[in-house]
Amino acid sequence: MDASGEPRVELTPAAADLLCLLRVRHGPLMFHQSGGCCDGSAPMCYPDGDFRTGDSDVLLESLTVPGVAEPVPFWMSRAQHEVWAHTRLIVDVVPGRGSGFSLEAPEGVRFLIRSRVIGS
Repeated sequence: MDASGEPRVELTPAAADLLCLLRVRHGPLMFHQSGGCCDGSAPMCYPDGDFRTGDSDVLLESLTVPGVAEPVPFWMSRAQHEVWAHTRLIVDVVPGRGSGFSLEAPEGVRFLIRSRVIGS
């Protein structure tokens, strides 16, 4: 949540539906957005705990997804967070193949971040 109590990260209905499918196939999930290699600043979805986070990462939100038993943590690299600090991130799904590291890649879609400036 940001200072106003609004969530820092939101899901579109399509992203929530895809997370439900991925949860059934892979168990508990997590996101990490690095701003580094592969798909740059695309959010990557992993089985929870498969991506090791550390002091260089920030937990932005634990997402509640209808139909998923546990929250889905959304992590971001600290350097990326400094750039996106004044935005609300919206996780969406678009056609196309993203990185082979993210769980949605075999589905022919990829997660994508849309954003809004906080307060707008």
